[in-house]
Amino acid sequence: MQPLNRTTAQVTQERPTKVIQFGEGNFLRGFVDWMIDILNEKTDFNGNVEIIQPLDKGIYQLLNAQDGLYHVLLEGIQNGKPTQETRLITCINHSHSPYAEYEAYLKLGENPDLEFVICNTTEAGISFDAADTSFETTPNSFPGKLTALLYRRFTHFNGAKDKALTIIPCELIEKNGDNLRATVLQFA
Repeated sequence: MQPLNRTTAQVTQERPTKVIQFGEGNFLRGFVDWMIDILNEKTDFNGNVEIIQPLDKGIYQLLNAQDGLYHVLLEGIQNGKPTQETRLITCINHSHSPYAEYEAYLKLGENPDLEFVICNTTEAGISFDAADTSFETTPNSFPGKLTALLYRRFTHFNGAKDKALTIIPCELIEKNGDNLRATVLQFA
């Protein structure tokens, strides 16, 4: 069996990165990235995703080894009949570990095409870590990492309002957006 990559899958289309995704778990890859893939197919969205591994350990290297490609299997009922569909997800440009490549991670904030940040770092992910006192090294917490990225973007684009990002938190806590905003402001 051939390894899965853009050459063996004959995926040649390149798109600009419009989404940064914190979390590489099944929910985001099987739901959010699947929807972005559909957006690219059926609309003029024309955007890809950069995945950020929020913890020191994860699967970013495995995703990169496959050029960000993977399959999603959908099963359900359509028009009263069981259905099954396998889809090759092609919207991932690259996966990053801010622990292994912190400057490359921060550089993502300088991307003029970037529009969205989507996150699912578990219910424990949105919390303040008092040990995150500097952005010179990788912050421990997800909100610390996000604040560092937003600060880089803010300084790179001189605070331009048209470069603000839409942040879509998917953590399973009540008022996840309000909590994430409060924690980012606490770091700021």
